[in-house]
Amino acid sequence: MFDIFIDTHFSAGHHLRNYPGNCEHPHGHNWNVRVTVRATELDELGMGVDFRTIKNAVEVVMDDLDHCDLNEHPSFLDKNPSSENLAVYIFNTLKPSLKTERYKVYSILVGETPSSGVIYREDD
Repeated sequence: MFDIFIDTHFSAGHHLRNYPGNCEHPHGHNWNVRVTVRATELDELGMGVDFRTIKNAVEVVMDDLDHCDLNEHPSFLDKNPSSENLAVYIFNTLKPSLKTERYKVYSILVGETPSSGVIYREDD
């Protein structure tokens, strides 16, 4: 198995509805994101998946989230734009475009700060 990853980021505002503390108020983050794709075998060039393939797919998702109020994003109108829910959203959005017989999205890391974040993955 090969785990191939890229790191990226986006900036956005949000607030956590019904949170018992400061995070209930509007605020923003420079979110760090790591997308990991797991390949079961290498292609004829010796790659699990080209970094460019991952970057191109991820760029579309990051552009959709960058510099917006996440609470107004269609995917978060009825749920909090928490790091956990963001990770699930990014995973599910990337799943169709980063899946072949050789590789698929394995995990998404979303960090609100350099020292705290969440990793989401689906069990096989």
